[in-house]
Amino acid sequence: MTTTSERAPATPPVREPSELETFSTSVSGLWRRHPQQSLETLGRQVSLGREALRQLILSLVQRRFPYREFIKQCAFMTSVSAAPTALVAIPVAVVVSIQLGALVNQVGATTFIGAIAGLGVIRQGAPLVTSLMIAGAVGSAITADLGSRTIREEIDAMMVMGVDPIRRLVAPRIAAAVLVSMLLCGFIVFVGFATAYTFNVYAQSGTPGSFITSFSSFAVANDLLVALVKAAIFGVLTAIIACDIGLHAKGGPGGVANAVNSAVVTSALMLFATNVIITQLYNTLLPTKVI
Repeated sequence: MTTTSERAPATPPVREPSELETFSTSVSGLWRRHPQQSLETLGRQVSLGREALRQLILSLVQRRFPYREFIKQCAFMTSVSAAPTALVAIPVAVVVSIQLGALVNQVGATTFIGAIAGLGVIRQGAPLVTSLMIAGAVGSAITADLGSRTIREEIDAMMVMGVDPIRRLVAPRIAAAVLVSMLLCGFIVFVGFATAYTFNVYAQSGTPGSFITSFSSFAVANDLLVALVKAAIFGVLTAIIACDIGLHAKGGPGGVANAVNSAVVTSALMLFATNVIITQLYNTLLPTKVI
């Protein structure tokens, strides 16, 4: 028989954590769940963008750029964004004309309606609509495509066969997004200006000559150039974010849906912030001329 002295010692009672330790653990977990993951994701996207741009330049120099994939992606992005862009650009231009028309009527500056409406469409309307369309239509399409490839393990198969997915898939999508973004911005400028002109002449009883004259007096080529530069930057940022999130999708079809939602929200926030920064820099470095 086992004596009392041979029995195992009793386990000491577990000390419950104090409130300070519980709070510290909660804060540490919150840091790992949100800010730390955000910084890691940002660093990963910066690395992906740098490598994709390097591969893009290298493939062009070595004449190994996948032009077929590039043309295919341009056609695909245009097909998913052209019609929504026109449908969004028209009401945006109408709203701008209504609001600005009411304002200039109150201050008695109806002769400047062309400059105000035209510059409003070119400087802010076109870049904002471009950012929405690029983030919503193009970004979601890129994420869904690459996310489904990742879930089906096609990306892993390409790496096993020695095919670089960044050069083969990411680089042509970035180039296509830049081109399509600039074309969409030019298309929005044309549609928006034509809509503002038509609405002012036929709905607000404006004169065509006054609209065109005031617009040509204040508009400069830099306005359109800055809008196109914004669109190109929007295309690069959207393609990098969408490609990164799509390549790291996990969890089956539901994970692809979550990746698409994350890509659209992240791209929209990033593009709006970028638009504010570029606009402020442009207004500071190149202020509007005084007639």
